[in-house]
Amino acid sequence: MRRNLYKTWVQISRAAVRRNIATFRKIIGSKTKLMAVVKSNAYGHGLLEFSKLADKFGADWFGSDALSEALKLRKNGIKKPILVLGYTRDSRLSEAAKNNVSLTIYNFESLRYLMKHAREFSKHPLKIHLKIDTGMHRQGIYLKDLPNFLLQLKKIPSAIVEGIYTHFASAKDITYSFYTKNQLEKFKKAFNILEKLKISARGENVIRHAAATGAALLYPESRLDMARIGIGLYGLWPSKEAEIQHQEILGRKISLKPILSWKTIVAGIKKAEKGDFIGYDLAEKMERDGKIAVLPIGYWHGYDRKFSGVGEALVNGTRCRTLGRVSMDMIVIDIAGAGKVGVEDEVVLLGKQKGGEISANELAQKIGTIHYEILTRINPQIPRIII
Repeated sequence: MRRNLYKTWVQISRAAVRRNIATFRKIIGSKTKLMAVVKSNAYGHGLLEFSKLADKFGADWFGSDALSEALKLRKNGIKKPILVLGYTRDSRLSEAAKNNVSLTIYNFESLRYLMKHAREFSKHPLKIHLKIDTGMHRQGIYLKDLPNFLLQLKKIPSAIVEGIYTHFASAKDITYSFYTKNQLEKFKKAFNILEKLKISARGENVIRHAAATGAALLYPESRLDMARIGIGLYGLWPSKEAEIQHQEILGRKISLKPILSWKTIVAGIKKAEKGDFIGYDLAEKMERDGKIAVLPIGYWHGYDRKFSGVGEALVNGTRCRTLGRVSMDMIVIDIAGAGKVGVEDEVVLLGKQKGGEISANELAQKIGTIHYEILTRINPQIPRIII
């Protein structure tokens, strides 16, 4: 990688993607479809780069947050079913239908729009998945409103109910199993209402899905017709609790392999004397003579400003602490103990190098957040390279 053109880049392991998909295939079983959730730039891993690998290695469906993500997949050769999990503006419903993209529907306003503009969907019916709010209190139809919702929906022949789903509030920790099981029971009631009113996908079975990564691991009964796997496909556990509970309480042991490494280069080396101040606001004062390196990344790239003074990077496998403030496009690290270091040598911000490792979980703990945020905030303009 030393000869590439980039100052900072993200590497995606093809082998790790294949392995993680195979792992979840085994967990959910052959009768359950696997949706690869690729929202938010594939959790920071690169929408197209990851999706093409997931397509190759056997994902059945793709889940995006926005229609724009779904259309980008369509334009780049993804032909498998795509469901937009987030909200889509009514004015773009016909655009989704024309591109064979399924949408999440959960409010009466969208139904009224479909009724008013029915002619737009005469050639390209809209495939929809009904979102049921079973206790998350975000998107979704309440159970008490569902019969009326479905009766209105039956008046719209150009809307095909392809699926019905819900989302669990606490399925990544079986400490709250009572709540997850209660949500699942409510979801079953919702599907029963659907069947009683004879709502179907034009002769096809309506796809039921409830489990994301946590539930797929901890609640086998929630896997149903399809499982929406996000963080697990990227080789990370949804929570530490889920990892412990899956392996110890349920007596199963699996290995998830992180697929992402984030790297940069040394852009400058200089000596710093005892008493010198490093960076903005005189944030750090050298306590001894030393050697420092400038790295061409900063908070614009997604390296949080909270890493000022506490972040670390791997140089020759050695942890080198961030000195002073994280700037918009640069940081300074202490390389006094890293041995022989040269300009343009490789530096690892996240991942492994010569026996050393910095994980997304570790980075998250240092700044009081979660690994999801660490990954999704890596700037999408940074190149993703498949290795």
